[in-house]
Amino acid sequence: MRYIVVSGGVISGIGKGVIASSTGLLLKTLGLKVTAIKIDPYMNIDAGTMAPTEHGEVFVLDDGGEADLDLGNYERYLDVTLSKDNNITTGKIYRDVIEKERRGDYLGKTVQIIPHVTGAIQDWIERVARIPTDETGEEADVCIIELGGTVGDIESMPFVEALRQFQFRVGAENFAQIHVCLVPLINGEQKTKPTQASIKDLRSYGLQADFIACRCDVPLEEAVINKISMFCHVGSEQVLGVHNCKSVYHVPLLLREQGLLDLLKKRLRLDEIQMPAAFKEKGSSLLRRWKELTLSQERWFDTVNIVLVGKYTSLQDSYMSVIKSLEHAAMRCQRKLVLEWVEASDLEPSNAAENPKAYHKAHQALCSAAGVLVPGGFGTRGTEGMVVAAKWAREQKVPFLGICLGFQLAAVEFCRNVMGLENANSTELDESTPDPVVVFMPEISKTHLGGTMRLGLRPTVFQKNTEDSLIRQLYGGNEVIWERHRHRWEINPEYVSKIETAGLRFTGRDGRGERMQVAELPRSEHPYYCGMQAHPEFCTRPLNPSPGYLGFVAAACGPEVLKEQLERQKTFKQPQPDRHLKMPTPMGSPLGSPIMQKFKTMEVNGHLAKPEGIEEEFNLNIQHSTP
Repeated sequence: MRYIVVSGGVISGIGKGVIASSTGLLLKTLGLKVTAIKIDPYMNIDAGTMAPTEHGEVFVLDDGGEADLDLGNYERYLDVTLSKDNNITTGKIYRDVIEKERRGDYLGKTVQIIPHVTGAIQDWIERVARIPTDETGEEADVCIIELGGTVGDIESMPFVEALRQFQFRVGAENFAQIHVCLVPLINGEQKTKPTQASIKDLRSYGLQADFIACRCDVPLEEAVINKISMFCHVGSEQVLGVHNCKSVYHVPLLLREQGLLDLLKKRLRLDEIQMPAAFKEKGSSLLRRWKELTLSQERWFDTVNIVLVGKYTSLQDSYMSVIKSLEHAAMRCQRKLVLEWVEASDLEPSNAAENPKAYHKAHQALCSAAGVLVPGGFGTRGTEGMVVAAKWAREQKVPFLGICLGFQLAAVEFCRNVMGLENANSTELDESTPDPVVVFMPEISKTHLGGTMRLGLRPTVFQKNTEDSLIRQLYGGNEVIWERHRHRWEINPEYVSKIETAGLRFTGRDGRGERMQVAELPRSEHPYYCGMQAHPEFCTRPLNPSPGYLGFVAAACGPEVLKEQLERQKTFKQPQPDRHLKMPTPMGSPLGSPIMQKFKTMEVNGHLAKPEGIEEEFNLNIQHSTP
């Protein structure tokens, strides 16, 4: 196993995640198997209880893990399926160490940061690095480890020390480090002092960068490269300039042009790794397709204008996977994405008098959109604006996609304005509503917020006579599809038959048929009006966009583009979940091997023969896995 650590200095949010993902992608073009681990030094167990406007998007994994958004980058670039263990936090490590101490595992010794905490970190990395994450079912050849924050932060010191020790545990020949630094441009001059200071700090902690990735606005000057090389104790070829590109999808090619792949081959002896010829061919194909994807972007002139009506628009990273899903779908449709952000509360009628400028600007953006997207969220603020957006899209026949909360509010809007239930609402937003169209799920905790939602990979079963469903056609006509969920409220079953009678069909439901998971208006009434309770954005890939988002963007491009993509999606195949259910629990015990056998016995010709048992089995293992 080879390990590549990606650390950062000077400032956070400098692009370590993209550089780590791009490095992994380059290794995959050689045919290697790659996995990734993200270290977050905060005390939280996971990102689930963090505000999106402070930390960014909470990324949900197949096993229900709520993780840092960088794991989304890894999955998208590397086309792998990670588990909650691939996101290490200080909270997880300390919980692990304390539980061992309570059990007496340390045999009465005084428990200290060194060696117990640092040892637990190293053990965790080694264990998780060997968990298969792709369709081969084999251990990875290389593990990318991203250290969050900046080197020198007090929170990250135990992890820095653990990585210093780790290089000797695995052998220096199997350990390489990329340090990402900022080279600011001040009065037209590229300054190297921040990079020099950061490398000096890194070396004082016992780590030596093999490669220095310099983030800058413009390409690095040769004199600057030579200066960094001289004062940071690396060769000039080991100084990589990562300047602003037209898109993040160009970064892997930028690093490849500067020889990173050849340098990694030499540093980690990658040529010694034996692999089948088919892996090498797959890697070459990946490189070719990636080049075609990035270079073709520059030749597109047509655009597609999408309006995102959200609650957390002050920090666009709150919707990172949504943005990527729209980008991937637009690239498939050969369009440049023009994404307009509308704060949902600006659309509300009450805002017309309080802030008329923002009110009219938001409505102007909504009225000019080719497609309207209402994503997920929690809480009351802005929800009436989301209802306004759903109503506009429905009445004006503008392509609409509602995700999670957007799906629920689309049902609320339909009940209010089509069925005449003027006070219809969600009990999340109004507990006293006379028409609770959306209700709290009975099995979810009301007292504990972390990890208690309906989380992770779940099946959606399309109902009988839904062959004309747009969502089903986009998923290749499959009867059962799998997407990741993160929610506490759901459509009230008592209102389902009334809503369907009025014209809004719930074409996809859970295995028991009790939870509504896909809603659509017939194509005869609307070109594309769909809602999904799941978050399909978490499974999108640059070369394989999420079907729900693809249909939405294609419809926004026009009926001919939608027709073309529907034809193309006839061959769509979604990975079966049996390999996902091998995901480990945090302590490493196998999750659901008997459940996996149940899946196999229930599956007939690619469909679930007896879906009603699936929900309880899967939920039981996710909710009660060993802490």
